[in-house]
Amino acid sequence: MNIILFGPPGVGKGTQAGNIVKDFYLYKISTGDLLRDEIKKNTDLSKKIKSKIDQGLLVPDDIISDLIIKILSKKKYFNRLIFDGYPRNLNQAKNLDLLVKKYNQKISCVLGLNADKECINKRILGRLVCTKCGLTFNKYFNPPPKKKYDCNLKYLKTRSDDNENTIKKRFEEYTKKTLPILDYYADQRILHKIDGMKKINQVYKEICDIIASLET
Repeated sequence: MNIILFGPPGVGKGTQAGNIVKDFYLYKISTGDLLRDEIKKNTDLSKKIKSKIDQGLLVPDDIISDLIIKILSKKKYFNRLIFDGYPRNLNQAKNLDLLVKKYNQKISCVLGLNADKECINKRILGRLVCTKCGLTFNKYFNPPPKKKYDCNLKYLKTRSDDNENTIKKRFEEYTKKTLPILDYYADQRILHKIDGMKKINQVYKEICDIIASLET
């Protein structure tokens, strides 16, 4: 199956995607991760991408599409993907439909997480990412366990784009360009709305129930 995790920035898509990957043996495709990997190459393209991200703007669709094609064309990812943070606008959603059909795949369901703006601010401003292992924590909702955490706490960093000004721009972009995707997937009857303000384990239980219903 291929799954899309949908919701505003900071709603917890990354955390839930990690849980799904572990329990359902899927591969997580995060365009954010793909773009950050590209930035590390220090090319003209990487500088263009970094400038957009730092301003809280979306990266052009043609760049994103090329990254997605590379993933869908690999056999090991065939119908085993969970998209985290993609698509982000209606054009990307329609293009993704064309691409999955081209590679004889399909989108099984869309999980739409939601949360209010205050909660999202805390989740983003409190986000801590381990630069060593990639695990994500939050100092408000999911603090790293000091004794059981395998990596040293010194590796926990905030992302450069996790600041109030960028959050405001990203939320405005989401409201204007991304929310219309809900209706697009609702018309296809594959959208499942989930209250992202619940505790992490409660949200995940609801997700598991939805996935289980797809497999029966």
